[in-house]
Amino acid sequence: MSSPQLTMTEHPAWRPIDGQYTRVFAMPGGERWAVRAMGAQLTVTPLDGAKTLPQADEFALDAGSPGGAAELLAALGGITPVRRFRNPSLWDAIGTAIVRQVIRAPQATKLYRLFCDTYGEKVALPTGHTYALFPTPTRTLSMSDDDFVRVGMAFKRRPLRQAAEAYWEHHKAWESLTPTELVATLPKVKGIGVWTAGAAVADYWNAWDLYPYADLAVRTWAKRAAPSMTWPSTETEFSKTWRGLCGPHLSVMTLLTLAWGNHHAGTS
Repeated sequence: MSSPQLTMTEHPAWRPIDGQYTRVFAMPGGERWAVRAMGAQLTVTPLDGAKTLPQADEFALDAGSPGGAAELLAALGGITPVRRFRNPSLWDAIGTAIVRQVIRAPQATKLYRLFCDTYGEKVALPTGHTYALFPTPTRTLSMSDDDFVRVGMAFKRRPLRQAAEAYWEHHKAWESLTPTELVATLPKVKGIGVWTAGAAVADYWNAWDLYPYADLAVRTWAKRAAPSMTWPSTETEFSKTWRGLCGPHLSVMTLLTLAWGNHHAGTS
């Protein structure tokens, strides 16, 4: 496989700093890494002697890619291979998916970053900048109703609190589950529906066959990448068509379609 053409930076934790996207990965063992990415360029810097690298996966089309979608495959082939880092924090993955519920991606990104900037732990970067992490479950549970209102997230306070409580009680068990088991378990928590569970597990595991692949983002970018193809107008019909089109390549095709959209929207 050739070197990745770009690193996917769709997660709101990637911040534009000095012309590159920057993210601090807080590992489960407490280690932290500062990663800077722009296109094919990637700089990974350990903070405070970190040794366990954040895990990244590469996604590319292969000879077995689905037929009947030449226009879409040509578009996706123009950006592959794509590198995407897994979210090392299941709590952040769940919290991010909750913030994304119902609202458009640009607004969700704005809310996520404001939430971090206001209530998250601050980390000093080698560049001299300061980076804010997503608030921990403990910090989230300590916040008052007014704290959520202050950052425009009054309607997110209940699901975030419910998720934080459940995370503290079950996170060790959750982290031992397979992606399929986890995506079936998370919706048992109030405030975490099927869409949220799928988005969180995809982020955490890079299992994009479990992502809610008929959502607006996939539908939008598939249509723009391959405008000559006939795409269903409803979410239900798109889901059937997409699943049939992708077959065993569902995870790769879904991720690459989202990566194509992020790249052409100027966020990768």
